[in-house]
Amino acid sequence: MAEDTLTTAGIGNHGASRLPSVDIDSYNIEIKDDDGFLGDRASKGAFQNILDKWRKLLRKNGDDPFGGEASEDISKKTLDEMLVGDDVEASAVVHSAIEEFAQELAYVTRRFLKTKAWDKTEAIVVGGGFRQSRIGELSIARADIILKAEGFKIDMVPIRFHPDEAGLIGCAHLAPSWIFAAHDSLLAVDIGGTNIRCGVVETRQKKASDLSKAQVWKSKLWRHADDDPSRESAVKKLASMLKDFIKEAGAEGLKLAPFIGVSCPGVIDADGSIEKGAQNLPGNWESSKFNLPNSLVEAIPSIGEHDTVVLMHNDGVVQGLSEIPFMQDRKRWGILTIGTGLGNARFTMRAPKEKKKDKDKEKDNKDKN
Repeated sequence: MAEDTLTTAGIGNHGASRLPSVDIDSYNIEIKDDDGFLGDRASKGAFQNILDKWRKLLRKNGDDPFGGEASEDISKKTLDEMLVGDDVEASAVVHSAIEEFAQELAYVTRRFLKTKAWDKTEAIVVGGGFRQSRIGELSIARADIILKAEGFKIDMVPIRFHPDEAGLIGCAHLAPSWIFAAHDSLLAVDIGGTNIRCGVVETRQKKASDLSKAQVWKSKLWRHADDDPSRESAVKKLASMLKDFIKEAGAEGLKLAPFIGVSCPGVIDADGSIEKGAQNLPGNWESSKFNLPNSLVEAIPSIGEHDTVVLMHNDGVVQGLSEIPFMQDRKRWGILTIGTGLGNARFTMRAPKEKKKDKDKEKDNKDKN
């Protein structure tokens, strides 16, 4: 109990199923089929494997428009350029990979929609790094069409904020709005298996109280996979980055809330420990002796004149939270994040607004009367 008080200050638990604006019906579901984990069929690696399969077909005839470069080394930018480039054969290969991947994404989505936790889902947001490309956008749009053609009444859309920023902006939705009443910004952390990104998010609540205008003021990316640090060194580096941002924000005149939101892979327990799913992070983050929120509070006990509060949740959940302002006319919606794996979460709005078409219908009826 003392540790919970230390890190959350009575404003909520880590990995909570009830947040200020939404209930989290599920997250980090691991569905299996005969070939293994379902998410592996709609990951960044899955697209690369599909691309490689189509390239091998061309190699049998002695021609590969991509040369000898491995599929996993071809950047999204290069693929986007080839999609609309003059090399018709290369463009056709990319289009073929997009179509096959879209079919896989639709299959995986269909399986999620058949689970009890995802029942009655009205919309699905697709995030993750793969989304930030033309090939990603086309794959999402094609999967949306496939599902609609099969009779699923859902909308599948790319996440609105840049995926690199959504994981930071979503942190603002972890805390109750009152904590930002006298502040205009917060510290946010997005931890991944390769990178740690942290920064300052401006809430801009005077422009939009629903945080739809929130933006990342500054952020910094540390590619920890290149340094291969110990767990303790990684936490020390993260704390140092946050302390630098506290100084920079103060010098700029920003009023930082005494709050740090953390987005992290895995299943997050209420006390801030990580139950499972953190195997790609540096060191053993699933140890019962390790608690990242506690470590951050120890390193940064106060921000301004107030004690520091830390709240941590799953990275897929936090990306999804950034969409809350844009899902006000939906009651149930989910997120899939396409990256090294397939992150997932399903939400139910605590107080959804009436859909505009329902309001317009009601207005028409009144006018007729």
